Amino acid sequence: MTKISRRTFTTGAAAAAAAALPLAGARAQGYPNGQTIKVVVGFPPGGAQDIFARVTADRLGVLWNTPTVVENVSGAGGNLAMDRVAKGPTDGTQICILPPGIATNPFLYNKMPFDPEKDLIPLSQVATLPNLLCVRKDLPVNNVAELIEYAKNNPGKLNFASSGVGTTIHLSGELFKKMAGVNMVHVAYRGSAPALNDLLGGQVDLMFDNITSVISQARSGNVKALGITSLKRTALAPEFAPVAETVPGYETTSWSGVAVRAGTPKEICDKIEADTRKFCQEPFVREKLAPLVAEPVGSSAAEFQEYVKQERQKWGSLITEIKLKIE
Repeated sequence: MTKISRRTFTTGAAAAAAAALPLAGARAQGYPNGQTIKVVVGFPPGGAQDIFARVTADRLGVLWNTPTVVENVSGAGGNLAMDRVAKGPTDGTQICILPPGIATNPFLYNKMPFDPEKDLIPLSQVATLPNLLCVRKDLPVNNVAELIEYAKNNPGKLNFASSGVGTTIHLSGELFKKMAGVNMVHVAYRGSAPALNDLLGGQVDLMFDNITSVISQARSGNVKALGITSLKRTALAPEFAPVAETVPGYETTSWSGVAVRAGTPKEICDKIEADTRKFCQEPFVREKLAPLVAEPVGSSAAEFQEYVKQERQKWGSLITEIKLKIE
């Protein structure tokens, strides 16, 4: 029996470890190596976030010539999907569709199942989608200035609908209340559709709905659209003036990006970032998002991470101030 000294074993182990390092690097550089990529989204099929996920999966699959699938893991404002990726593999086979909840949920929920600032790496913002401020058609106001005046003359008498507590639709109304100095009552629904139905029926006074959901009703005159929540007009719906023209600095958007679990090799992160930015420039993607009145972004990882940081500061301050919590 051959005896192996401690020194020989240590030297051999170190050599084996060193030999493995280039191989790991090669795997990262060859990503995705024909592996199936799962694009995980925290909302059900059919909504804007799901569409963003399917565009992302489709275009990365084409660029990489590799199979991609979308997994809908709905619940807790996107927390369940983000948690799955945050506790999943670090080989790039799971890509998270990052929603605004990454910035708002830590302030809305008493306990998070993962650390939003440490467990996920934002790599690129894919798209942005504004909300549209609409009022019931018989409300005696025709623009944002008149709405503010009406609300101040009738404090607490106006109510605004939302798709649920803590959603961008709800927070749009809360930010408007603060910045415009008005008092309105929030009415939460289980989803955008029932809220919009009651706005159409006149049971609620106004709503900051995702423009995708409400634009056809606004254009047909079933509701009165007073303003878009982006800072500037969008070429996709140029008839709507920004609320910010009356309330300077007012801005709320729904947005989507891609992220991976912390610890994913830099080479893989760089690949996902670069190719996400690439497909966001494709005319096909712009055309695909146009019916949603959404615009592709394709930011760098540094830009997206700074954007998420600013969103946390903005919404964290508001949510804390109004003591908003989801039980």
